Amino acid sequence: MPQPIKVYFWPTPNGAKIAILLEELSLPYEVTPIDIGAGAQFEPGFLAVSPNNKIPAIHDPEAGVSVFESGAILNYLAGKAGRFLGDDAKSRIAVQEWLFWQVGGFGPMLGQLGHFKKASEAIPYAISRYSDETRRLYGVLEKRLIGRDFVAGDYSIADIAIYPWAKNWQRHDVDPKDHPNVAAWRDRVATRPAVLAAYQRHMN
Repeated sequence: MPQPIKVYFWPTPNGAKIAILLEELSLPYEVTPIDIGAGAQFEPGFLAVSPNNKIPAIHDPEAGVSVFESGAILNYLAGKAGRFLGDDAKSRIAVQEWLFWQVGGFGPMLGQLGHFKKASEAIPYAISRYSDETRRLYGVLEKRLIGRDFVAGDYSIADIAIYPWAKNWQRHDVDPKDHPNVAAWRDRVATRPAVLAAYQRHMN
């Protein structure tokens, strides 16, 4: 029986990505909480696995490797299982494009919007800047989903990466009525058994 993958985790959108994929793949795993509010991400033991002091990170004892950065972890786990990466060259490229779109733009911009909206000192320029970029990115996703059930053809790690950030879009000053394709996609992802299990077990 394979040894469980050790997951260094906190219930954030980036943490949710890894929980969802592990549930989808039915890989054995065990969670080590890293309380980022208490500064646990700066402890030497965690920094040995994740030198950028960010969750999530994993250690795969079967392969003897550790991986940090959520996009790299998704690629590693999907590659290990041979699933959710696309079935041909064209779809594999699309999966990677939209995975990198999320890790390089969608997540960071939404994260910055949330940061400045909650800041003790209001900075109107920052809020406006990140609100505008968030709406633009939702518009990109809306157009991509025209005529598609998932962002890269079949369900993939691209959807798994994007969904936790788009799940609570009421926080992003985005009206679901303006994005019907995104709304339908969110419902398709949200009702998958593995997604439900990941949120019930780890995101409450």
